[in-house]
Amino acid sequence: MQAKKRETNGHRFSRRSALRGAAAAAAFSIVPRHVLGQGQTPPSEKVTFAAVGSGGQAGSDIEALTRGGGQLLAFADVDRSRADEAAKRYPDAKRFVDYREMLDQVADKVDAVLVATPDHCHAVAAMAAIKRKKHVYCEKPLAHSVWEVRALMKAAAEHGVVTQLGNQGHSSESIRAFREWVDDGAIGAVHTIHAGCNASNSVIDQLPRLNEKHEVPPGLNWDLWLGPAAFRPYNPMYLPAKWRSWRAFGTGTIGDWTCHVIDPVFWALDLGAPQTVKVERSDGWDPQKQRETFPRGSVTRFEFAAKGDRGPITLIWHDGTEAIPEPEIWPEVLKETPDRKLVQTGALVTGDKGVIMYGSHGAGDVRILPQSKMTNYTRPAKKLPRAPRNDHYRDFIMAVRERRKAGSDFSYGGPLTELALLGNIAQLFPGQELKWDGPNMRFTNSKEATRLLTPTFRDGWSL
Repeated sequence: MQAKKRETNGHRFSRRSALRGAAAAAAFSIVPRHVLGQGQTPPSEKVTFAAVGSGGQAGSDIEALTRGGGQLLAFADVDRSRADEAAKRYPDAKRFVDYREMLDQVADKVDAVLVATPDHCHAVAAMAAIKRKKHVYCEKPLAHSVWEVRALMKAAAEHGVVTQLGNQGHSSESIRAFREWVDDGAIGAVHTIHAGCNASNSVIDQLPRLNEKHEVPPGLNWDLWLGPAAFRPYNPMYLPAKWRSWRAFGTGTIGDWTCHVIDPVFWALDLGAPQTVKVERSDGWDPQKQRETFPRGSVTRFEFAAKGDRGPITLIWHDGTEAIPEPEIWPEVLKETPDRKLVQTGALVTGDKGVIMYGSHGAGDVRILPQSKMTNYTRPAKKLPRAPRNDHYRDFIMAVRERRKAGSDFSYGGPLTELALLGNIAQLFPGQELKWDGPNMRFTNSKEATRLLTPTFRDGWSL
């Protein structure tokens, strides 16, 4: 297969406790659903929550959790302009600047906490909620470092809270269809996966601006925005919605998209932890001089050992200018369907009997290639449990009510996030195969890479 270089403009795409105990429940009158109307949730069945973050993805999450049966009681945002907008939408919710103050005041009044901040603050906010025994919906990636991921998984298990990672496609119908097809042997034994995203979270051209001096905008609490990250002066290059391109705050394209794109194969093939990870190509990037940001494009190879009934698997990640390559059968595909486009954000999954192509967010538009094989394939019966209304947010709300695991809880979403974080570390060691010892959380052949698994928090911040 011949990899294609892809042009990029440097912009990424836009992306789209159980209820209180019996005594508390007795204080409310149960309102029958027929009184409220079809599809509405009785007040007594609402799951109350607080939000860390209120604009951007946080705003979308708040809206979706509300539709799914949640009730926002409070939110915290370090940016006054975003908080003002949220206050207009949710005038009854109490607003805060510091989420720690918010949790101190409302923890006894809410069942759950939404964490939707830049990546570097996920762990501290989620841990603060978990330690108060609050259920947590956390945006992806789960954390900014492998050490933080492990700490959150451990704490969530110890405190018995319901958790959900914000990889919304995991609750889709298409991801279940994909897994059922793989289990059915639709393409035989899977051995190779090419996955990726054509977004480029690289700002190499902006590195010279790091020494610029800027005043902090009125209404922005810059110190709280930095949170546990090492102090640096404010720069408009970082926010809003620009932080993902900076290693101190974000996790690049692989961190942004792994939890969406690799999720289907991670689940269907029970990939778990890789044995090795190696960045084979990085486009226009020097890990010593430009490590504040990320490559314009990269190709990262993960090798997974045989497991259960499946054999070993090679997963190759492509991002930015490094496109997913055409499969060998692509000429046959175009002969049958000349307008078919090769996936740019998604995956090609190759088995010894065929190829499946899917897009992002839960194997969207999943299909067997070429079209004739898809047409002739007899789809298996649906065997996997479906998420309520295929809605990731509703699944979390109902999991809180029912005191059960959500579909992408931290015990699943944590290891999935780790895959992206390992890829991020490997970027700093281009061409070197890093050998991963997951149980002991170390690279067996690189002490320097192992040191990068654990963050250094600014004074006054900890988990």
